[in-house]
Amino acid sequence: MPPVSMPPSEDARAIFRRLGYSVSGDGPDFVAERKWRTVRVTAVSDGDDLNGRRLLADGGEPSGEYRFRCFVAPKEATGDVQHRLASVDPGYEWAVIGVGDDGDYDVHRPEAS
Repeated sequence: MPPVSMPPSEDARAIFRRLGYSVSGDGPDFVAERKWRTVRVTAVSDGDDLNGRRLLADGGEPSGEYRFRCFVAPKEATGDVQHRLASVDPGYEWAVIGVGDDGDYDVHRPEAS
């Protein structure tokens, strides 16, 4: 049986706190706020973890509720998460943060069209 991968929830919280955001909420979904910006953050273990989550403006997250979304995943899963988000073209601005085993991270945004 393959090992179970857990979403990097605590890494996500630590990253946003280091960036000066206040963080509220428990589990893999939380809200990060700083000045005028509110970001809904979702920690995922891989692209398949997005299945069943409400991602789209049509039938998903209300488009007016959170303009900014960030998905935090292990570094090796960031390409898959980016691909899945780009394929559904959600009605909000998004980014994917890839977290390494050493706590180092990279930020990925969709390509401009």
